[in-house]
Amino acid sequence: MDSDIRDLAIIGAGPAGLAAAIYAGRARLDTVVLEKQYPGGQAFNTHHIDNYPGFPEGIGGPDLAEKMAAQARTHGAEFQSAEVTGVRLAGHPKVITTSGSEIRAHTVIVATGAAPRKLGVPGEQEFAGRGVSYCATCDGPFFRNRVVAVVGGGDAALTEALFLSRLAREVIIIHRRNQLRAVKALQEQVAADPRIRLVTPAVVKAIEGGADVVERLVLAAAPGDGPQASGGRDAAVPSQVGVDGVFIYVGNDPATGFARGQLELDDYGYIMAGEDLDTSQDGVFAAGDVRHKGLRQIVTAAGDGAVAAMSCERWLAHRRLI
Repeated sequence: MDSDIRDLAIIGAGPAGLAAAIYAGRARLDTVVLEKQYPGGQAFNTHHIDNYPGFPEGIGGPDLAEKMAAQARTHGAEFQSAEVTGVRLAGHPKVITTSGSEIRAHTVIVATGAAPRKLGVPGEQEFAGRGVSYCATCDGPFFRNRVVAVVGGGDAALTEALFLSRLAREVIIIHRRNQLRAVKALQEQVAADPRIRLVTPAVVKAIEGGADVVERLVLAAAPGDGPQASGGRDAAVPSQVGVDGVFIYVGNDPATGFARGQLELDDYGYIMAGEDLDTSQDGVFAAGDVRHKGLRQIVTAAGDGAVAAMSCERWLAHRRLI
């Protein structure tokens, strides 16, 4: 066997990639994990996680990511800080080109996750990093005792709004529907927080400001979807709202640009994978938020990583490569 060919290359070090690295390491697979930023993915940017099993008091996202990465290293996984610039996933071996090297591997797990979706409104790009953010954990401390908006109504939006309410003077949640989409426990916490105000149903039409800082959001009323869910805390949708910053949580887009034309994707760009997480290319598996699935949570991503790693182990053993 060619000693230059790794047993497994994992692209992405979010919860799915980290769990895959732990299981692959325990199976004694020669494993390399490629990550262009830092281990943890979106979990790293989550202030507090209270639904991951084993942590009854919750755990900080960076803490969980650090523990998972340390566990993967303990079991022998190698981490490389590199951006994947190209892949050849057909045939054997698989070839991954990064910003600094070329890696060959018998099997590949794609665990690249998904990137925050943009609103696509005027001012969003211009004020990125100057009041527009997609990570409250990263940028929230810059807005201590100021007014911020959170756009979105799902779990991520409400979790980060609660985090921001401990820093900001006021947090305004803007959601295009009357009914928030987050789990009831988060909705109850938001309803009980005096620093959080809801503006629904509303959409952001533009982000405006001056001198390189955000000053206001231009809003428009949205059709809504039924009775108000905020217990009377909503007012009529204003045409503008003054804010110092805006945090956007309106979903994610899968990071699969490098795989287009090589793997079967759904209409939204997510990777199609079977029960064993095998993709349309033999020896290539997908795990976590990057694949077509019904629920995207840290715990489901970790489960995907375990399944994908064991599928790789069986694939290699069947072909007598390990």
